[in-house]
Amino acid sequence: MNRLAAIAVRLFGLLLMAACLGYFAIRAPDRPLESLIPRWAPPPSEFIDLNGQLVHLRDEGPQADPQPIVLLHGTSASLHTWEGWVTELKKTHRVITFDLPGFGLTGPAVSGDYSDEAYQAFVIAMLDHFKLRHVVLGGNSLGGQIAWEVATVQPQRVDALILVDAAGYAFTSESVPLGFQFARMPVLRHLGKYVLPRALVERSVKNVYGDPSKVSGELVDRYFEMALREGNREALSRRMAQLQPGKFAARIATLKQPTLILWGGRDRLVPPSNAQAFARDIVGSRLVTFDTLGHVPQEEDPAATLVPVEEFLKSLTKA
Repeated sequence: MNRLAAIAVRLFGLLLMAACLGYFAIRAPDRPLESLIPRWAPPPSEFIDLNGQLVHLRDEGPQADPQPIVLLHGTSASLHTWEGWVTELKKTHRVITFDLPGFGLTGPAVSGDYSDEAYQAFVIAMLDHFKLRHVVLGGNSLGGQIAWEVATVQPQRVDALILVDAAGYAFTSESVPLGFQFARMPVLRHLGKYVLPRALVERSVKNVYGDPSKVSGELVDRYFEMALREGNREALSRRMAQLQPGKFAARIATLKQPTLILWGGRDRLVPPSNAQAFARDIVGSRLVTFDTLGHVPQEEDPAATLVPVEEFLKSLTKA
């Protein structure tokens, strides 16, 4: 073997070693639910079996509340996104939060169905489980979309809506988190079952914050470990494949419930123009925009975003 060939072989070996080291550095196998419970599901978290689907939930505040608040999180999030709100709201209201199928500690849907219709049916089944006849239904992003869709399906049950950077209209994003982009690409989607750089999750979370400096290490840990919950990465890919933006948008104008619309002025995923569309199409609705916040304003600044929510809830009792 001549000298150049020897150098080439050695270089290839070094590159192969570097690739192996890189793989093992970002290798992220699924984590079983049991390993995540101690950190992410202490009391008052509980788990129920809902028609064969394991569901992670929290039911807090006065149980006698005749009009509980039910809050739905967005894509790749979990019930933890509402903790800042719930801390205050549970002092005077019953507040129910849960992880939607495919996300958080609930994990993948047993049916493999991540269509809007499946999410609507799931939320209605949860309301049935709790025997709730009247609720204030709120949600962020995907959760906001499912909230208003349920309100069109069972309007007699949803007394009011709180829509936080809600999806529903067809739109073009200014910026899409890397994690969502990867979940839409067949090759990377397959690779994502085995590797998941924590840095990618961090960039994705920072992408949806108006002020990325607010993203803490613990917050990244939460999103990272929720993504690693066994089956969640495959579930996200399936959800992305089943997306049909704007499918039920025509129903929005039929909503009659009192509606509070909250929006982050720096939302680059679902543009603020959609906030104006909701305000236009839902007669009598109120829109509040937070100029410095992003796509998850309830998480980025719970105190500021909760002010109009509390005012809205008080207005319902006077009506």
